[in-house]
Amino acid sequence: MNLITIFKRFPDQEACIEYLEKVRWGNHGHCPHCGSTKVARKADAGRVGRWNCHDCRSSYNVLSGTIFEKTRIPLQKWFLAIGLMVNAKKSLSSNQLARDLDMNQKSAWYMQQRIRAAMLIDESELLQGIVEADETYVGGKPRKKNNRDDDTPNKRGRGTKKTPVLGAVERGGRVIAKVSDKNHRQSYFALSKQCSGPYGDTTYDG
Repeated sequence: MNLITIFKRFPDQEACIEYLEKVRWGNHGHCPHCGSTKVARKADAGRVGRWNCHDCRSSYNVLSGTIFEKTRIPLQKWFLAIGLMVNAKKSLSSNQLARDLDMNQKSAWYMQQRIRAAMLIDESELLQGIVEADETYVGGKPRKKNNRDDDTPNKRGRGTKKTPVLGAVERGGRVIAKVSDKNHRQSYFALSKQCSGPYGDTTYDG
């Protein structure tokens, strides 16, 4: 996602919070402290995105437990920082990020550390909600200069000599992938163990 798209899609704090609520909670909000679903949006126009939990009596927002928790930096700048870091071909310095976002270097460095820490989250964490899985085959035909007379074209589908790769994605969220062995069903079952809930929550297209 480029910077122009980020500006258009997230023009203000409210739009950013609305997006995070949809990604994190979907249509079923819950308390990040006790996990209760007995929650309600707080009627306070001065504090956008606040919720109340009727079980543990806590007040929270969608930023609780995330890299954005307790930040005073506008979420739009956080989203822009993520976009700049992801799209940078080489490393992005905190000084450059500070200039791009019109902020001081210490704040830019702080944001970078939190974003990089989030990027290092172990992929073994369970995928949440509805998870879809599919496979692809990696490896093309030999280059012309490497062609030999005894080369035979790869078959299509599961009879191919290409390397099978399985992937799983949570709706609107993270993606995991792994190289499959010859037993696709068993590989899919192993992949499903990284998804929360019963295996029935994983859509198998194969």
